[in-house]
Amino acid sequence: VIPIVMAGVIGIYGLIVGVIIAQSITKPANSRENVYSTYTGLAHLCSGLCCGVSGLAAGLCIGIVGDYGVRAVGYRASQITLFPSQSEKEGYTTVAEGEETAGEEVSGSEDQNKLFVSMLIMLIFSEALALYGMIIALIVSQHSYSCM
Repeated sequence: VIPIVMAGVIGIYGLIVGVIIAQSITKPANSRENVYSTYTGLAHLCSGLCCGVSGLAAGLCIGIVGDYGVRAVGYRASQITLFPSQSEKEGYTTVAEGEETAGEEVSGSEDQNKLFVSMLIMLIFSEALALYGMIIALIVSQHSYSCM
């Protein structure tokens, strides 16, 4: 669920940049004079491409990390049983026969928590790629040149 929400946020970044660019485009005058310069148009194109390409890179990174992270956490979770039967005990615990487990947890939830936290950190830094692209796009979209 987390990678899907983060991918949706990247789409919202593109929407924000698109709305800001659309608001800065001026309506042409009736006298057929050019009000929207080539410089401003190229600045808007570059800002849209900057946000789009950084969003694409962040989306690919989130997709890969999310896929492998969910598979790893899900695989570890499917291996955990609270009360395994005698036949299920083999291969599911890391405690050797005869060792004492003085208060140690055998279920493996610590490993699962470590996998989840590391996946979440990688997803957050992947999302930062798109955020940086949106910031640069907002800065570039403010550049304009008046033809008048």
